[in-house]
Amino acid sequence: MMIIAVDGSAASGKGTLAKRLAARFNLSHLDTGSLYRALALDLLQSGQTTDTIDEKTAASAIEGLDPALADTADIRTDRVAGMASVIAAMPLVRAGLVELQRGFAMSPPHGEGAVLDGRDIGSVILPDADFKFFIDADLEVRAARRTRELQAAGQSVMFRDVLEDMRDRDRRDRERQSAPLKAADDALAIDSSELDADGVFDRAIDHISSSPEQ
Repeated sequence: MMIIAVDGSAASGKGTLAKRLAARFNLSHLDTGSLYRALALDLLQSGQTTDTIDEKTAASAIEGLDPALADTADIRTDRVAGMASVIAAMPLVRAGLVELQRGFAMSPPHGEGAVLDGRDIGSVILPDADFKFFIDADLEVRAARRTRELQAAGQSVMFRDVLEDMRDRDRRDRERQSAPLKAADDALAIDSSELDADGVFDRAIDHISSSPEQ
């Protein structure tokens, strides 16, 4: 069974890479960020805001979380992303979702293994993964990508607003005390600033193919 961990910053291309690796090697795929987004959406729908939410309230909502929310377009908004970044910095929330993620990797619903993408997969969730990747890109490049993505989805957003939101999100992700965003020591770091999806995928495949285990 093959286990792959893909970590990285927002709009770096980690999700696209994870999906392509899953298809290439017949692996189950879990976008762990969607779990935090689903919880964020649930909290927002219950009337919570990024200013009012507290750790115990967020953690207690995990038990009643509807997993189907993770597959809805409603989680792909900047408002949900903002709340997700806030609750992801809460140790009780992260702890509540760790076992779910590990369980998916150890007993994938289909295929010959699993690939998980997120912020702390290689460093915390699956430190013994067979392959680890960390994808990053310049802030302005990532903000431009996210702006195009949101506009293509019909949302009225401005680049400067997305840039500032992403800057704040990066700061929260990298500075939080519980599982901050960082590359695992044994992860292959890929800078996607000047690479398209094919370029990132090719580098990952070259790395996997060169492994003695393959």
